[in-house]
Amino acid sequence: MKRDPLAFRYASALYDLAKERGQLDAYGEELQLIKEVFEDTNLLDEVFRHPSIANDTKKSLLKVNFGDKVSAEILNLLLLLVDRKRISIVPALADEYKRLSYQSKGVAEATVYAAKKLTDEELQLVADKFARHTKHEKILVDEVTDPTMIGGIKVRVGDLVFDGSIANQLQRIHRRMLTGNVSR
Repeated sequence: MKRDPLAFRYASALYDLAKERGQLDAYGEELQLIKEVFEDTNLLDEVFRHPSIANDTKKSLLKVNFGDKVSAEILNLLLLLVDRKRISIVPALADEYKRLSYQSKGVAEATVYAAKKLTDEELQLVADKFARHTKHEKILVDEVTDPTMIGGIKVRVGDLVFDGSIANQLQRIHRRMLTGNVSR
């Protein structure tokens, strides 16, 4: 997962402010809302990155659409990003903020890839196992069904990948056979 250093700086400053004001979850929800609106409506590409649209027009658009839906701090952040021509980092900023918030709570997000849909019990077992393994209090699991997998699962927690797929096991056996180390 590649991180945007500029988005991290803004997210870190916002995180510190939110922590100071006791608004960690509220600011996170507002950022996710803005991110979803930007992604669903394609506003970033069509309006905010358009060079011929004045910053005042962009700011008024933000005030009209988000003024009563987000806190003053989040709205001011958006207006600042417009002034500095950095509004395009909003999706990355939302992701970085979420990561910082989760990190402070001991929570991590995991993506589980499997050949077939896993049951809720199996997902809970995976979450519990990897929470202990990665030393997190809780793992939020997002399941992806990958029909190209032969079997097994692959789990991504942040930048770590745990590959227990059959294809990976076969590949390891193949490498050991090539090097002459087949005792295991």
